[in-house]
Amino acid sequence: MSRIFITGDTHGSYDIQKLSRKYFPEGKKLTKNDYVIICGDFGCVWGGELAKSDHWWQNWLDEQPWTTLWIDGNHENHDLLKTYPIENWHGGRIHKTNNSIFHLMRGEIFVLNGKTFLALGGGYSTDRVYRKEGISWWKDELPTHQEVNNALDNLKRYHNQVDIILSHDAPRDIKEYLGFYDLCDMHVYDEEHEDIHSVLYFIKKTTQFQDWYLGHYHINKDIGNIHILYDKIIEITHQ
Repeated sequence: MSRIFITGDTHGSYDIQKLSRKYFPEGKKLTKNDYVIICGDFGCVWGGELAKSDHWWQNWLDEQPWTTLWIDGNHENHDLLKTYPIENWHGGRIHKTNNSIFHLMRGEIFVLNGKTFLALGGGYSTDRVYRKEGISWWKDELPTHQEVNNALDNLKRYHNQVDIILSHDAPRDIKEYLGFYDLCDMHVYDEEHEDIHSVLYFIKKTTQFQDWYLGHYHINKDIGNIHILYDKIIEITHQ
């Protein structure tokens, strides 16, 4: 059986040190059949001035004993991400970032250790006004109608039951529980995009799941069976 660990945002070079041997000594015992899942804001698919940094950190992760799985957050270069090859893997579609780094595409369901994982990346940038479109901010940070329908169609195949949901942002009620009441300013997006907090809230209300893991809020906090992660790394296979 594979070992599976989950953590929060890495933001490229900024927070990836939590996966170093100093802070994640358990990683030394893993193999490529084991997985570390990053809940969005991976930050190593950015391009532009950070292309060399992307390459360095992707190679560093590839050299680690485990296989890295990630869902996208709001702080990714979504245009660049679309250029990576798409492959089928463990029941769902991935962008193959390199030999052992796989992006779990939105709305896909994967089967690992007999458990089903729904991946639904993306997030809302509250700092959008400080960013430049196509350079440090992309409209595709929010899911499209097609991606949401893909998630709903895949959930139907599993009778709206999965073991684990992986997202970057939070359902609307969880976001408000945390004290964030700002709404998605949808007028800056194309008509094909959807309010991610409402989408995640709908999935929360219509799907049976054991646990939900997300990042984005830079805290470590459990709210029932919803787990918000930042620098904490947890193993789910031994729970």
